[in-house]
Amino acid sequence: MPKIKTNRGTAKRFKRTGSGKLARSRANANHILTKKAPGRKRRLATGTTVAHCDQPGIDRLIPYK
Repeated sequence: MPKIKTNRGTAKRFKRTGSGKLARSRANANHILTKKAPGRKRRLATGTTVAHCDQPGIDRLIPYK
C-alpha cells in the first residue's frame, strides 16, 4: 500500500497539540483592521482548537502530522 500524500496547505494551517487535538488560527485578523474593535482584534490574535466534528476530515488531510 503506498503512502498517503499530505495536503500541504492544510499542514501549514493546523498544528497538533500535545493531547492530539488540532490547533488553528482565527479568520478575519489580517486586513481591514481599522474598523474592528481592539477587544475583537485581541480575541482574533489568539488561536483556538478545531471543533470535534471537523477533526476526522482534517486528520485525513494530514495523516502524519
